[in-house]
Amino acid sequence: MAAIRYQTRLLHPLPPLSLSHSFSSSPEIPSVSGDANDSLVSTAVSILRSQRCRSRWNFLKSILPSSGISPSESSAIIIHLRNNPRLALRFFLWSRDHSLCNHNLTSYFTIIHILARSRLRSAALSLLRAAIRSHPNTPPSSLLQTLALTYRSCDSAPFVFDLLIQAYLHSHNIDPALSVLRSLRSRGIRPLTSTANSLLRATANLRGSAAALNLYRDLVESFRPNPQTFNTLLLALYRDGRAESNGEILAEMDRCGCDPNAFTYSIQMAGCSDVTEARRLWEEMAEKGIKPDTTAYNTLIKCYCEAGKVGKGEELYREMVMEGLKTTGTTLELLIKGHCRAGNVEAAMLVYEDMRRKGFGPEAETVDEMLVEMCEKGMVEEGLGVLRGEMGREVVVLGSRRRSYEVVIMGLCGAGRMEEASKLQAEMAGRGLEPDARVYEAFICGYEKAGEFEMADKLRKEMVQMQLGEDGN
Repeated sequence: MAAIRYQTRLLHPLPPLSLSHSFSSSPEIPSVSGDANDSLVSTAVSILRSQRCRSRWNFLKSILPSSGISPSESSAIIIHLRNNPRLALRFFLWSRDHSLCNHNLTSYFTIIHILARSRLRSAALSLLRAAIRSHPNTPPSSLLQTLALTYRSCDSAPFVFDLLIQAYLHSHNIDPALSVLRSLRSRGIRPLTSTANSLLRATANLRGSAAALNLYRDLVESFRPNPQTFNTLLLALYRDGRAESNGEILAEMDRCGCDPNAFTYSIQMAGCSDVTEARRLWEEMAEKGIKPDTTAYNTLIKCYCEAGKVGKGEELYREMVMEGLKTTGTTLELLIKGHCRAGNVEAAMLVYEDMRRKGFGPEAETVDEMLVEMCEKGMVEEGLGVLRGEMGREVVVLGSRRRSYEVVIMGLCGAGRMEEASKLQAEMAGRGLEPDARVYEAFICGYEKAGEFEMADKLRKEMVQMQLGEDGN
C-alpha cells in the first residue's frame, strides 16, 4: 500500500479552550439559557428534585404556562439537573412528548452534552439521531457549530463529536459524516478509533473497497488503527473479489504494530481459491498461538466442503466440539451442503436431524439442495417428510419455500404419484404460491407417463393461457 504513512502517537483529550476558538460565534445560534425565566426555572428544578416520581410530573405541568416553556428554559432546567442525567433525560423526553416545549437544536444538544459528560453514550446517540431527523434541512456544519458552542457551558465530553458522526452513519448518511469529520480534523480534533472504524466500515459497505482504502489513507495520521481497522479493509477486499490485495493490508498492519487475530485469518481463508492455502493459514494461525474461534472453524469447514472433502470438514467439526466451542446453524448447514454435493444424502439427513434436535432452523436454500438430492435418489417420501417438518416451524417465510414445494411436487410426479402431487400443489396454492412452468411441465410429464394424455393436454392449454414459458416467466 504505497504512500501510506503512520505516526505512532496516543490520542490526546480535546483541549477545553479549543472549541470556543475553533468555531466562530453566530448570532443565529441562541445561548443555552439566554431568555430563560429564572423564577420558572428555579421552581421547576425544585419540583423535579423534591417531589416523588409519581406526583412530580403533574405538579410540574400545573405550574407551567399554558404555552409551555421555551427551549432556553428547558436547557436551563437540564443544566441544573446535570448531576442527575437520567432525571434530566426524563424531563427532556417528557417536555417533548407532551408538546410542552418546541425543542430546537440548542435544547437538544444541551441534554446530549449532559448525557455525554455522564458517559451515557447510547441515550446521547439516540437523541442525536432524533435531532438530525427533526431538523432535516440543517446542514452538518450548522449542527456541528451548535454542538460546539454549547459544549463548554454543559461541561461535555470530547467524544460527543464522534457521536455526531455515528448518528449520521446510523442513518446511512456517509457524506454528512465525512463533512463533520473534515471540519473536526481542520480544527485539530481527531476521531476515536471506533469512529474511524465505523466510517471505514460504512464506506466499504456502501461504496466498496477502493473508497474504504482511500479513506484509510486520508485518516491514517489522525487515529490509531487497531486489528478491527485492518479486518474491515480485508473484509471489504474479500467482498469485492480482491483478496489478491490482502498482502498490502497485512504489511500495513505489521508496520502499525497490530497483531492479527482469528478473524483476520478467517477473512484470508475465505478468500483462498485453494483449500491447501487455507490450511496453511490455519496452521500459521496455530503457530502464532492464535486460538481459532467458531468463525474460523466454519470458514475452513466451508473450504473443505466446497473442495469436495466433506470428511475433512466432519473432522474439523468434531475437533470444534472437543474444544468446547459452540456450534452454530451455519456449521451444520455447511456439512449438509457438503454431503449433498458429494451425493451422500443419507449423511446429509443425519446432520439435518442433528441440526433440528439442536433447535437450529436451516435456510431454505439448504433444505432445497437436500430435497433435490433426495428426490433424485428416489427418496420422495422422506423429502415430503422434510417439507412437512419445515412448514411446521414457527417462523417460516412462505415465499422462500416455493422452491421446496416445487422440488417435492416434481419428485412425486416423477414417481407417478400424481394424486399426492395434486394435493401438495393445492396446498401450495392455498399458501399463495402459484405454480410456475417447471411445476406444469412436471405434471404434464407425469400424466403422459401414466397414459392420461387428455389431462396432460388440458394442462398444456392452461399453461399457454397463463403465459408461462419454458423459463417459468
